[in-house]
Amino acid sequence: MSEARVHRYQAHCSWRGSTGAGYEGYGRAHEAGAPPATAVMTLSSDPAFRGDPTLLNPEQLVVLAASSCQLLSFLAVAARARLDVREYDDEAEAEMDEGDPPARITRIVLRPRIVLAAGPTRDRVEHLVDVAHRECFIANSLRSEMTIQPTIEFC
Repeated sequence: MSEARVHRYQAHCSWRGSTGAGYEGYGRAHEAGAPPATAVMTLSSDPAFRGDPTLLNPEQLVVLAASSCQLLSFLAVAARARLDVREYDDEAEAEMDEGDPPARITRIVLRPRIVLAAGPTRDRVEHLVDVAHRECFIANSLRSEMTIQPTIEFC
């Protein structure tokens, strides 16, 4: 019996300022990173919560993580099935309804446009999109409803 592998991830966030002037008076910008990656991002809150609209916010990062994980999962599934994927572009979106407490992302829609070399059937590609969704670590980690609406093209 082999021992299960446990993956651990680290992240850090850092903010400096003062909340002494109340809710309206402090900056929401903060830095975030995830070692061992050296990239550091400057983030903010959603503009609806007084954040900077020119910076990414945590809600966008959740959607981005879901989209990125589906992309990587599909490429892996397609490669194992010997499909030749040439392009994959996703226009993802999410919904958060503050009127339904507690506030949370309730719905994520991924709309990948997948371009492949001729060969597989559309049904085969759609099946592999579903397999990739079942294998996606982020999708498996979220309670949000997630829908994938692929557009499949052949070149």
